[in-house]
Formats: sequence, C-alpha cells, structure tokens
Amino acid sequence: MMPLSLADPGKEQTIVKVGGNAEVRQHLENLGFVVGGTVTVLSILNGNAIVKVKESRIAINEELARKIMV
Repeated sequence: MMPLSLADPGKEQTIVKVGGNAEVRQHLENLGFVVGGTVTVLSILNGNAIVKVKESRIAINEELARKIMV
C-alpha cells in the first residue's frame, strides 16, 4: 500500500483507503475516489497529479494525492 503520489504513471491502481477528515473524504468520494475503484496516474508534476478516474481526468494537488492509498 502506498499513497497515490508515489504510484507509477500509466499503471492502473486499485484504491485501498481514502484518508483525511470527513469533509476531505466526502470531497474525494464525490470526485470518484472510492475504495475498490480504479485510478490511473497520467502525469505528476511538482507533486501535483493528473489522474484518470471513472473515465474522467482530474487534477489533484500533492496533499490530496497523499490521502489516497493504492
């Protein structure tokens, strides 16, 4: 298990855990980051990531990427 910020770009990962307080977890869930779901890191630049989740591309900052465990 590792944070999404350390995942290899281009490789599909399964979300194992979503951390943070209730408000952060709800925000990430609304974006599609749910336990058991899949996510693919498309690129990482200065810690910020562009990811593909549920057929959508989403940009998240490093802080949020560290809360998503794959």
